[in-house]
Amino acid sequence: MASAAEQLASNLNFSTFAKAEDLKKRLWFTLAALLVYRLGTHIPLPGLNPEAYAQAFRGQAGGILGLFNMFSGGAVQRMAIFALGIMPYISASIIVQLMTSVVPSLEALKKEGEQGRKIINQYTRYGTVLLGTLQAYGIAVGLEHGNGLVNDPGLFFRISTVVTLLGGTMFLMWLGEQITSRGIGNGISLIIFAGIAAGLPSALAGTLELGRTGAVSTPLILTVIIVAILAIALIVFCERAQRRLLIQYPKRQVGNRMFQGDTSHLPLKLNTAGVIPAIFASSLLLLPATAAGFTGSQSLPGWATAIISALGHGQPVYMALYAALIAFFSFFYTAIVFNPKDTADNLKKHGGFIPGIRPGERTAEYIDYVLTRITVIGAIYLVVVCILPEILVANTGVPLSLGGTSLLIVVSVTLDTVAQVQGHLIAQQYEGLIKKSKLRGGKRGR
Repeated sequence: MASAAEQLASNLNFSTFAKAEDLKKRLWFTLAALLVYRLGTHIPLPGLNPEAYAQAFRGQAGGILGLFNMFSGGAVQRMAIFALGIMPYISASIIVQLMTSVVPSLEALKKEGEQGRKIINQYTRYGTVLLGTLQAYGIAVGLEHGNGLVNDPGLFFRISTVVTLLGGTMFLMWLGEQITSRGIGNGISLIIFAGIAAGLPSALAGTLELGRTGAVSTPLILTVIIVAILAIALIVFCERAQRRLLIQYPKRQVGNRMFQGDTSHLPLKLNTAGVIPAIFASSLLLLPATAAGFTGSQSLPGWATAIISALGHGQPVYMALYAALIAFFSFFYTAIVFNPKDTADNLKKHGGFIPGIRPGERTAEYIDYVLTRITVIGAIYLVVVCILPEILVANTGVPLSLGGTSLLIVVSVTLDTVAQVQGHLIAQQYEGLIKKSKLRGGKRGR
């Protein structure tokens, strides 16, 4: 028999959405917040020479700046006040998550529930300020060393750049928290999604223009579109896939009555690490090319030039290292965010057990056994999705602005947002059913 939630979900329709006033308010708030974010990506940094910077950026677009530009919605390309984007906050969150597995005091805070989570979030904000300040100062110094990029270089420019860029990051962090609490879905994810999605129309128009001028053949463009559709279908399937472990609870007696033991499931996602492995792998591989671009390739020794050339997009060494790093970070980050021992201890504390497996250490070993094997499949899936666009670009020459990492983010955030909307609709319908049952009960009492 279907559960009550599944029955409610099957009854959702347009009339349910029309009656959900709270959901519509949340949607409008989310759209307004994302509009503010998009406006901020077009406000330039004060004291910058826009024409000189645009020319310099075109020479660095293939490096890590291009990756950051994608996540910031084009703000890096324009060097806007939101050029740092939300990346310092994401980096600080990942660092704090790693430290909770290493530092005993942070690990204890993690287990304290809501109060501990608030303290950890505060540490994450402090880390965001520190990383944002360092990155903003590095950008200011880098701009000053550029040829005519800054109108009036000096201490005042550095201070104003740090204050402006750090203020932009902190505002985006606050905006993401507001979207999470008053809007729909994870605000940070939606901000990144909005930045990537904003570049899709121009990328599609550019590809179609190549087909119109004959630079790229029509069958090749159709092939790319078909591959993109298949990749989206694969992402949707794998992001929803999970291994559900049966959890059973023993019978319990309350007074003279014996209650049957309950059963539930422990869902283990196929891709527990999400898009983090792809982001880490891309960032590490693009660092040498970016450093070479700033220092100048003429001043580098021959061996360094050979390494940077081998790590170029489409090169076999680049693809092999990209796949290996994605696989490594898939296992590494899964081990950070999911602890089988803690899960087994919680199950034992609440009387739950996996049929045929002894509670405690044996349960932790079994969960780790299952998680390791499904992570192998998840890592292969991430490698396929991220490497496939690289192969297409290398063999066809079609410029793909929407790579594997950005495609993963767009599809994943879309799925999460749809689930959030559906959850609000189910809650709305559930509240309506409760009100109706109370009214009927009141009428019967009369």
